[in-house]
Amino acid sequence: MRIVGMSPDPVEALRAFQDKYGLHFTFLSDSDHATLEAYGAWGERPGRGPGVIRSTVLIGPDGRIERTWYGVKPDGHAQEVLEAIR
Repeated sequence: MRIVGMSPDPVEALRAFQDKYGLHFTFLSDSDHATLEAYGAWGERPGRGPGVIRSTVLIGPDGRIERTWYGVKPDGHAQEVLEAIR
């Protein structure tokens, strides 16, 4: 299993975030948000304007999208994803 995080933030900001929280997975910077848009993770957010829609995309070994979650909240979401891959 591989976990990848993506953000429009610059690489330096992502490294600082990763170090601050001790995260040991890959972070990618998508400054023009083209990939975020392609996955439906960029768009209008009610009351906040355009930006990242916190999302999780589960991609199977064959490269196909198996499941998506949009507008997720951090608390408890990891457990929900783990249950989906079991």
